[in-house]
Amino acid sequence: MTFQPTNFLIVDDDESLVKVFERLAREKQYTYEVARSGQEAIDLLVQKPFEVAVLDVMLPGFSGIQVLEHAKKNRIPTEIIMITGVGTIESAVDAIKKGAYDYLTKPFDDITRVMLLIDKAIERFRLMKQLHRLQRQASDQPSFEGIMGKSTKMQEIFSCIESISGTSSTVLIDGESGTGKELVARAIHRRSPRSEKPFVVINCAAIPENLLESELFGHTRGSFTGAVSDRVGLFEEAHGGTVFLDEIGELPLALQVKLLRVLQSGEVRRIGDAETKKIDIRLLTATNRNLLSMVDHSEFREDLYYRLNVINLTIPPLRERAEDIPLLVYHFLSKCSAKMGKQVDKVSLDALQALQHYSWTGNVRELENAIERAVVLATEDTILARDLPSVILGASYQEEDEKQKDLSHYSYQDAKDRALMNFNRTYIGELLKTSNGNVSVASQKAGMDRSNFKKLIKRYNIAIDSFRDQEELQ
Repeated sequence: MTFQPTNFLIVDDDESLVKVFERLAREKQYTYEVARSGQEAIDLLVQKPFEVAVLDVMLPGFSGIQVLEHAKKNRIPTEIIMITGVGTIESAVDAIKKGAYDYLTKPFDDITRVMLLIDKAIERFRLMKQLHRLQRQASDQPSFEGIMGKSTKMQEIFSCIESISGTSSTVLIDGESGTGKELVARAIHRRSPRSEKPFVVINCAAIPENLLESELFGHTRGSFTGAVSDRVGLFEEAHGGTVFLDEIGELPLALQVKLLRVLQSGEVRRIGDAETKKIDIRLLTATNRNLLSMVDHSEFREDLYYRLNVINLTIPPLRERAEDIPLLVYHFLSKCSAKMGKQVDKVSLDALQALQHYSWTGNVRELENAIERAVVLATEDTILARDLPSVILGASYQEEDEKQKDLSHYSYQDAKDRALMNFNRTYIGELLKTSNGNVSVASQKAGMDRSNFKKLIKRYNIAIDSFRDQEELQ
């Protein structure tokens, strides 16, 4: 684990509390500064970057609330934890509304909670910093023929497209459903010498077998019932250009023979016609099936397979290029917002984390659908966790729990804090799950006051909507 130094600001005029925080900072190896007045705190916040500050509500000169307001007005990113006495809790709650991360009530009866809260604030600061960096990258990142990806795997795909576009070799594009195989085929065509000629797409799985031959090869009048006139097939229509046969694994064996003949001779024959016609096409194909396995089971012709597989491109699933997810999120956000005429241009931290933790079995297509749904449901300019499908939120919490199980990389105290945090998250999650997201019912089961239970939900960034039935959210 890479060590990241923490800059910690202590703002209090109570020397006994300052000593408590100084001792904690030394134990955690934080770099820290101390301010004993509001003006001193403002000066330090302007001069130096701090990840977290503990700030007393009551201070000489400027109050803690005024310091907080100054920090937020000037967009100082420091996460601020307010310190309050029992009599000033209302002020601390008001501070949270104004942007404070959380508050601590003195005297401190649980130093573990204090340390845990500071650690969570630091984690939030770093995640927000990462979020802003990803937003900048997304706005600066150009696409490759409409395909987004900065990962090594996608850069290799882009490089390969550049290399093969100038040739006329057949290309077999394989990959799971939703990975963008048609986008890759279009990119090859657009960068080829045939770019001004037709690009014809045929989905072999979408056309009934009894109509597919006519679609591909065409027919003459009277060649079969319903053939009331001559028809040009898609191969002829694409003359000079590119034909993209998607789902090639679904092509019937009888048509595989005819396709092989087209590749061998460069000629097509319409149904019912005695003559052949010369065509000049480049053939690109795609599949989400294992064609070699189909060859072994006599479901796909071996000679055709090797004709199609002159060049092979395998598009990686989204889970193998997770670093591209934020880039894709902002790309689809911009696209869907423009399409719907809505001004939704940001993603909340917890929503982005949920999107990054999800496995995306439907790949890029599923991600685009999730973002489109979120834009439809969004009531402000930011997508929130509640706008995402519940299955995505559930996966986020499950993965986070798995990460928390491995504590061997941490010191005893850090491991203890994380274990406590994990227990609280799991316990609260189970209560909300069995209560269908009803906070009142869950707090009663816990034997806690509802307001205190809601504070725990907020502290651990738990999205209540993920525990409610989907029907209730629609």
